[in-house]
Amino acid sequence: MSNVTKIVLTGGPCAGKTTAMVRILEHFSTRGFQVYTLPEVPTMFSAAGINYLTDDRAYFYQEEKATMQMQLYLEDRFTEIAEAAGKPAIIVCDRGTMDISAYMKPEMWEAILIEIGTDTIKLRDSRYDAVLHLVTAARGAEKYFTNANNQYRSEGIELARELDKKVAAAWTGHPHLRIIDNSEDFEQKIRSVIAEISRLTGTPEPIENERKYIVEVTGNIPEAIESEITQTYLRTDANQEVRLRKRGRESSYVYFQSTRKRVSDTEYIETERQISPNRYVTLLEQADQDRQTIRKIRKNFVWEKQYFELDTYLQPHLELSILQIEGAKEHGKIKFPPFLKVIEDVTGNKDYYNYNLSLKKK
Repeated sequence: MSNVTKIVLTGGPCAGKTTAMVRILEHFSTRGFQVYTLPEVPTMFSAAGINYLTDDRAYFYQEEKATMQMQLYLEDRFTEIAEAAGKPAIIVCDRGTMDISAYMKPEMWEAILIEIGTDTIKLRDSRYDAVLHLVTAARGAEKYFTNANNQYRSEGIELARELDKKVAAAWTGHPHLRIIDNSEDFEQKIRSVIAEISRLTGTPEPIENERKYIVEVTGNIPEAIESEITQTYLRTDANQEVRLRKRGRESSYVYFQSTRKRVSDTEYIETERQISPNRYVTLLEQADQDRQTIRKIRKNFVWEKQYFELDTYLQPHLELSILQIEGAKEHGKIKFPPFLKVIEDVTGNKDYYNYNLSLKKK
């Protein structure tokens, strides 16, 4: 298992990424982690003379392809370095591969992927352990919006808002995308970033408020990213849950192993790592025979700056649909989409935990 946790900090212009990078470095370096912070590649290229505002299509294609190649190269080389160090490490990327797609038309994006030899699912779902989207100050904290901290940034508020939405859409579908908005002060925004990374790295943290609802879909879900998920629980002791997850669609899948261990009534340690297809098949032999494999269709989407996960179960509990909202503050503040009808609030109801839904009836 890799000792490296790789994270993308993304979001629209003036979202607080620069400050967050520094705080991550300070916080986790003092907790035994080697922290590597990768710079934003487009800013590097702009400083070197690249003109991303060109109207020359051929020139734009080559610079965007080069941006992607440099992004991949930096991430891969730093991963090798971090793994060789032999100690727990965190790689924080100031933007990642999917951010590049937000600045071009889909046909150019697909052409670049074909030339490089990869695809969107691999870049989005399997390269990073988490994607933390910090919402631009132009959406909810307008008085703090500024371009002063980056001489290569020229976006106004409206363009910043548009880019923020495009970047969020580019990452929608990642298994661990979190949208961190401006609903509270900036310090709380940064604390939320630290808390998310703490959970990923197995540092005990207070369990965050997570809301779950049984819903009925009453209309089309706009710009939803659909994935097939197969989830299998393994035999283990009573103090922890170990699950395997296969996620993707159309013959392009990624595989994960997750371990969740509760250390008190209010704290748990949860770790998740990507595994190889061969490792996945081998671990399936340890499946808990008292539980059924869960198969479901997940639709990820963003609505009113909130990230939703809608799971429709195919096995067991056919057609049960559960909406999950992580990081929600309180029931009254949730803005439910008009295309979903809430049937029942099942937050905290253990009958609707995946672990218990998988249990075979005697």
